[in-house]
Amino acid sequence: MTSKEEPVVVLVHGAFAESASWNGVIKHLHRNGRRAVAVANPLRSVEGDAAYLRDVIAGLGCPVVLVGHSYGGMVISQAAADNPAVRALVYVAAFAPDSGESALLLSAKFEGSTLGGALEAYPVSSGGNEFRIAEEKFHGQFCADLDADEAALMGATQRPVTERALTDGLTGRPAWRSLPSWFVYGERDLNIPAETVRFMADRAVSRGTRQVPGASHALAVSQPDAVCAVILDAVGHVNG
Repeated sequence: MTSKEEPVVVLVHGAFAESASWNGVIKHLHRNGRRAVAVANPLRSVEGDAAYLRDVIAGLGCPVVLVGHSYGGMVISQAAADNPAVRALVYVAAFAPDSGESALLLSAKFEGSTLGGALEAYPVSSGGNEFRIAEEKFHGQFCADLDADEAALMGATQRPVTERALTDGLTGRPAWRSLPSWFVYGERDLNIPAETVRFMADRAVSRGTRQVPGASHALAVSQPDAVCAVILDAVGHVNG
């Protein structure tokens, strides 16, 4: 691996989404000559999901820029720690936890999240519960800036997340302490309030932070051009 290799953009979805949620972003990246891979995040536990992501990165065998959406930010923060293949991090309406912090803890740090009231819980055979957003609440909660038909498709194809994943604290030193990071988020995010993202971006000494007016939590779907622009900033930094 050499520093002259073009980095691959590795996209990690969060809870209640799936890898196809990055389709619009990937199209924009391809138009700009950038290779991208969307990972199917298991959404089972921070440690286990991060281990899987490290396997994907190792299999690519080249430098990567890691991009995480929502809970995916937890995963990239752990998977990238002490990983020489990872050159930069991009948080898309995502958690950027410090050691010991969980998605649940960070989501309650500032007022504004209405996610708790939109969730349905049910037990799973591996123990504990998993959560999904009730389909009748999915549009307003997750992607209010999309049309009803697209929101219905996203609600039907959402990937549930375990209670363990949401309550797991980050172990070890977060990758954003040693890697350059960028942040982009929606002004009207009802899952992770804008104030929470701004706090995490400031703490990480973000190289670039962008708020998208009127945008929901499903930023990669509703505003792929804005998300792509931030990713390209990170890639440009890596290429130097």
